[in-house]
Amino acid sequence: MTDDRNEMLREKLNQPIVSSAHLAAGASPALSEFEFGLILAVHAFERWIVGCMAASGVPNLSKIEVLILHFVRHRDRPKRFSDIARILDIEETHVVAYAVRKLETAKLVATKRDGKEKLVSVTRQGIEVCSRYGAVREQLLVKPLRSSGPSEDVLSDLGEKLRALSGYYDQAARSAATV
Repeated sequence: MTDDRNEMLREKLNQPIVSSAHLAAGASPALSEFEFGLILAVHAFERWIVGCMAASGVPNLSKIEVLILHFVRHRDRPKRFSDIARILDIEETHVVAYAVRKLETAKLVATKRDGKEKLVSVTRQGIEVCSRYGAVREQLLVKPLRSSGPSEDVLSDLGEKLRALSGYYDQAARSAATV
């Protein structure tokens, strides 16, 4: 009986780590393994950015608000609502509008009209918060990652691959909408 248990254990340990075995049973078990890793990474990243922002002195922002603040801060140029939605892949513009209003109330961004467009720019207070966020990120994430994590080249390659895979998922989502 012990040999049977050991064999069953070896068999279980050699299977991919997935969240849905019924999906891993298809033509690409590796894709299911990747998707489980992606699920875990996305949720960990979302917890991280909210926690890092809280550690930076702004505890009540959502993940979308944190992402929008950093994108608006990017290159210190005002951003249109439509650009924010497109870059961050937010389909519903009211989500952007609500987040920008909350950031504006917190005095982290300011809005102004440019014809029919509404532009969002980061305030001095927003720049200070982003700088504190960067310092916390360097200390709590970058420093440990550099000492024992993947190299800069590997991280860059992973980023490139994830962006490419997002195109496959987007195309599959469009196709699924027509089924």
